[in-house]
Amino acid sequence: MGAPNRDEIEGKYDQAKGSLKQGLGRMTGDEEMRSEGAGDKLKGDIKEGWGGTKRKVGDVLNDMGDSVNS
Repeated sequence: MGAPNRDEIEGKYDQAKGSLKQGLGRMTGDEEMRSEGAGDKLKGDIKEGWGGTKRKVGDVLNDMGDSVNS
């Protein structure tokens, strides 16, 4: 398994930012902030998933290259 790529790291950041906004929105009663946080969190989920897919495809291609070179 390869190291996390930029999309995965940015996705984690967006997830954390979204969770923080959701919590602050709940605490302050700011429905707009809570909703914005949910959007950020979803964006992070998608970005992290895309990054994971790219990493896995890269790992498979590397493994195929290794088996061809053997």
